[in-house]
Amino acid sequence: MSVQRMKTSLAAVSIAAAVALTGADAGSDVPMTSFGKPSLQGTWDFRTATPMQRPERWKDQEYLSEEEIAEIEQSILDGRERAREAEGDLRGGGGQSDVDVGYNSGFLELGSTWTKSRRTSLIVDPPNGRMPARLPESREREAPYVAMQGLSPAGPEQRSLTDRCILGFNASPMTSGAYNNIMQIVQSESHVAIQVEMVNDHRVIPTNGGAPVDENMRFYKGHSTGQWDGDTFVVTTSNYKEHAEPQGTGPMVVLTERFKRLDFDTLEYEWTINDPETFEAPYTVRQEFNRTDDDVYEYACHEGNYSMPLVLRAARKLELEGKTDDDWMPSWHKR
Repeated sequence: MSVQRMKTSLAAVSIAAAVALTGADAGSDVPMTSFGKPSLQGTWDFRTATPMQRPERWKDQEYLSEEEIAEIEQSILDGRERAREAEGDLRGGGGQSDVDVGYNSGFLELGSTWTKSRRTSLIVDPPNGRMPARLPESREREAPYVAMQGLSPAGPEQRSLTDRCILGFNASPMTSGAYNNIMQIVQSESHVAIQVEMVNDHRVIPTNGGAPVDENMRFYKGHSTGQWDGDTFVVTTSNYKEHAEPQGTGPMVVLTERFKRLDFDTLEYEWTINDPETFEAPYTVRQEFNRTDDDVYEYACHEGNYSMPLVLRAARKLELEGKTDDDWMPSWHKR
């Protein structure tokens, strides 16, 4: 997919009237809005090197020391430098030859620093830092969709929602990935708007608790309602379209996100997945987002999705040659 980046802004969002900040009150580092709520506004970077799940080598260790983190971060930087050197000079015909993934370091914006919490995983519940077991019936439910993506596609509808540029893979919930780990929040008294750079994913969330929708109404990004719980903004999302559910969940999933401004430079983001039809228990992830002066740019995925006609052209070519192939799923989608 082409990554044509053009400047954009949430200023055009209808609720994006400027919110006056009262600054840091009574020695607090948390900026406040003119209507008395903590300001969530700003552009936030959610890259991190901390793994989602606690690795086996730290199974009995919840926190790392500063020395251990420094060693890990240096090892990450050294490894990426070696990878860049191995890529060679792209202009000379070098670079990554794996057409399945097709990215070199110039496309990647991976996290290289640990979270400030020093935890060994972003998952904070269950206490072991691991996802609860997935129920067998959830894999059975997902199997036809997974199998379809391995087939030679008759049309674009047989590719995944991310391949079709309908959804990004890190937007709801926001999770650190290969690139586009940046988002912007614009806030008014009545709404909070969130735009993630990946696929220009955006949500406009009312702050009054919202109104329920019929069970049959389904949305690619779900139906989100928000309300303040003290100094924390809580967003509850349900009613996802089939196959658009977060984290491989099913139609009954409820995603709860909690946004809390810790100080001028830090936004705490916590999210909980609750889906008794997919996991044995709910699980919760917590991470600090860092304020950045970088801009959010347009990720023109759909406009520049040159890979889609190429994929379909390849499928038609195989048909003309009388060949079949059931290994069309990109490697990063396999699980």
